[in-house]
Amino acid sequence: MDAEPRELMPAKNKTVAVKTTDATVKKKTVAAAKALAEYVRKRDFTKTAEPRGSVRKSARGMYLIQKHRASHLHYDFRLEAEGVLKSWSVPKGPSLDTAVKRLAMMVEDHPVEYGSFEGTIPEGEYGGGTVMLWDTGTYELEDRVSWREAEKKGRLRFTLHGKKLKGVWNLTRMSGRQWLLIKSRDAYASKDVDITEAKPRSVKSRRLLAGIARDEGGDVEKAATGDPTPK
Repeated sequence: MDAEPRELMPAKNKTVAVKTTDATVKKKTVAAAKALAEYVRKRDFTKTAEPRGSVRKSARGMYLIQKHRASHLHYDFRLEAEGVLKSWSVPKGPSLDTAVKRLAMMVEDHPVEYGSFEGTIPEGEYGGGTVMLWDTGTYELEDRVSWREAEKKGRLRFTLHGKKLKGVWNLTRMSGRQWLLIKSRDAYASKDVDITEAKPRSVKSRRLLAGIARDEGGDVEKAATGDPTPK
């Protein structure tokens, strides 16, 4: 009598597993839509060439910086986590000097597809101006913690493997959306090199901001104010 019920049990377990999977997929779908809701709300994709994108993971943890001459010049620092690009606006750009603490304002999550974007955003649209892919590469978190744990603590310590930025860096939350971007002391730190001045060109096209604007139909004069002054 015991043999028959045991044979039926796999079917019951299978049904429960399907329901659990469906619920998990639905939960992830809702979370995905919420993650990029602010990004989508701010943009009219019939006017801007920025990717609408989706929540997904790349093969490795993506890191990138986009130099952006919008209403003012700033550097958008992005780290891939939880299927999106977690993003900070760094007005003065990164510094290799360990004594320098750069303000980094956390902004809305961006889709992973944004990691290859370089071009112009029409004036009058959110972020209107010229965007350069200034640096790109991969990263990994230090201290053997998950992204969620590190973000909750307000202390992200990570190693960058970029074309321009390398070594250990820190993002430390001050309050609200305000964080500080700080270089750790290692072989890649320097008090003498201003990396934004030393390496001003795109890692994707080797163009300066003015060149990108010229090729993509943007405001060349405005973009040029974000390029180094010829010596």
